[in-house]
Amino acid sequence: MPGSKSNFVSLHEDVINDTSDLSEMKISDEKGSVEKRTMTLIEKNGYHDSVYINAAKIFQGIHTEKCKDRLLVRYGDDSESPMLTFKDEYSQRLSYELAFSALKYQDLLEEILLHSCVYPCQSIPDELTSLLVVMLYDLQDRKFQAREILDEGEPVAEVRKIERYLYSFRTKLAAALARCRIKHDALSIECILPEAVRKQEQRASALPLCVWINTFKTSLEDVFRDLKKKGFTRVETVSDFDHYTYCVDQHCHDVLVFPSSLKEELLNLDLFADCKLLLQDKSRSLAVHSAQALLNTGDDIIVAHVGSHLTIAHMSVLTNHSMSRIFVCGVKSSAKAAELRNLFSHMECKNIQLLEEDFTEIGPTDLRLQNAKVILLLPQCSGLGVGNPIDFILNEHGDAGLLRDVFQGSVSEDKLCILAEKQLNELRHAMQFNAVQGIVYCTCSVYPEENELVVKKALESGVEGNKVQPYRLIPPVFSTCSNSTASTEIFFKMEPSEISSGCFLAILAREKDSSENVSVKDVLARAAAKGLLDGIAAVKSKDEEKKRPKVAQHRSIEPKTAALLHHQTVPNIKAEVSVSKAASNVQQKNATRTSSSVQLKKSVGPVSDRALPRALKHASRVSPAGKAYERQPLARKARAERKRVVLKLVEIVFPPEITPYVGAQGSKPRTAGQHCFQGWTGGRGLRGRVLPPPRFKAVRPTALSHPRPRL
Repeated sequence: MPGSKSNFVSLHEDVINDTSDLSEMKISDEKGSVEKRTMTLIEKNGYHDSVYINAAKIFQGIHTEKCKDRLLVRYGDDSESPMLTFKDEYSQRLSYELAFSALKYQDLLEEILLHSCVYPCQSIPDELTSLLVVMLYDLQDRKFQAREILDEGEPVAEVRKIERYLYSFRTKLAAALARCRIKHDALSIECILPEAVRKQEQRASALPLCVWINTFKTSLEDVFRDLKKKGFTRVETVSDFDHYTYCVDQHCHDVLVFPSSLKEELLNLDLFADCKLLLQDKSRSLAVHSAQALLNTGDDIIVAHVGSHLTIAHMSVLTNHSMSRIFVCGVKSSAKAAELRNLFSHMECKNIQLLEEDFTEIGPTDLRLQNAKVILLLPQCSGLGVGNPIDFILNEHGDAGLLRDVFQGSVSEDKLCILAEKQLNELRHAMQFNAVQGIVYCTCSVYPEENELVVKKALESGVEGNKVQPYRLIPPVFSTCSNSTASTEIFFKMEPSEISSGCFLAILAREKDSSENVSVKDVLARAAAKGLLDGIAAVKSKDEEKKRPKVAQHRSIEPKTAALLHHQTVPNIKAEVSVSKAASNVQQKNATRTSSSVQLKKSVGPVSDRALPRALKHASRVSPAGKAYERQPLARKARAERKRVVLKLVEIVFPPEITPYVGAQGSKPRTAGQHCFQGWTGGRGLRGRVLPPPRFKAVRPTALSHPRPRL
């Protein structure tokens, strides 16, 4: 038997050595290609007690529930949501990572507990089974070595109890792990994972890092210069990555992309410590830039969910020069509000206002949001398109159930229906804000039930009512400074890949009023057709102008000049007609009292026969009495022709009038002064068309009252 004891010790040493494979992981190589290289990480020493407790609570809510015939390990009652208290963000991340690792290897860890006869144990209740599984994963990850913690902090009795129990059975546990690996023919426990999970982890490890520039604290040029000083080289695209390189995103001009292998080095730069560069998934930057493209100067924006404070801060940075305010809904507690204000103050964001009510609790006629023109809607979604689910949960305050969905590769139908119904209600509520002109809807889901179908159902519902213009889908428009080409697709989608996370983006904008699409010429043409312009200025519509030959269009004057002349003509038409009427009356008076000829003179030069309207051409051949009767039909005929000219000033000068009586002094005959009237006459106008002369009415001449002559 001595030989068997030495064999057992040898087996134990082999198991310990084999478990070292667990400390190897795949990361991107220096060229950013698909090839991976392995790097042995520094041996772990374990976590604080609070990390184990929080990880056990998270795992309790997301562990895979098995059917009764396969239920060998019991986890107690998980109907109530656990209360999580984290020391800081780092311990929060460690807790989620540990819980997610326990979830991925749940079947293997349960098998180890059963084969080593460590479970069941009467001294460990079912409520502590989650803690037992979580600490078992960490124990094998540390090669079954004892935990070494320099700063122990406040000890937790349950953690110390489970730790002592597992460490006392470390040899049996290591042997059970070795048998499981032999059973599955796996070089490491990573090979036991499903293929979909392995691919997802490889994709997450190779995903490039996206950071946006906080222009409140720096400028793009300063960041480029600082990165160059630190040895970074700017390249054109992600495919050109070569270790210390970066590129500008093709859609967002203020987003930089780095290789995933540089994450630790980037986070240690002063640019990140001073909040000049901020690490965030690209999908949120796309949504923010799409919302900013819909804003005009002074327009406010509503952020329907708190989500990540980075998204709100990015929105604040982009609207810095437009005097816009950002209203953030759903900040329930004063502690959360104080935390957000502290973060925004550190980033120098000042145009953010926090609202306590949820978005669906705020009425469309709320006085605080009267100037809001855009709504940024980032609803809770399944999130299966994200690259790193833990980052998404921490940054967007997502549900820990995402870890279970990512591991399973799908979402249950019940959960999907609940999410889609909630998203539809929020989108419908956003469409009821009459003052809002645009809505940005963005998810990280890969399911049409949360993307296209939600948007189409909302548009078909018609909840905006009949008093305002309905919504329609428009292609997303990103920054004009970006290198992206104009999109012709109604929806913007990015599929999950090794260079980007999955993203869905839809832009809803109000349809423009039909009257806004009509040109000035069309409006004038419609008014002339209804007789509102009284035949003075009629303008052809766009369709009629298209039918005109190009030669005639080439001869036309500048559009701005024509518009100016038209504006000068129409407002003064009544004054011109009244002056013309006065001239007609005086002309008829003098025609009855003298036989002198009437001379017409222009103030500047002689009027050519071609430039005169037909009414004036005909005047020389018609008697003065017949002119009054012919002008009306001629004016009506000219009005029907709908022609336009530039009216020219004409001076009508009458000869001196000598009265047949003796003046009051009895010495000389009385001579009246010259009568001079000014009026407008038609000349050669725009594009060779002629306006009719002003309309004159026949007025019976009245007798002039003179002093009674002295006999």
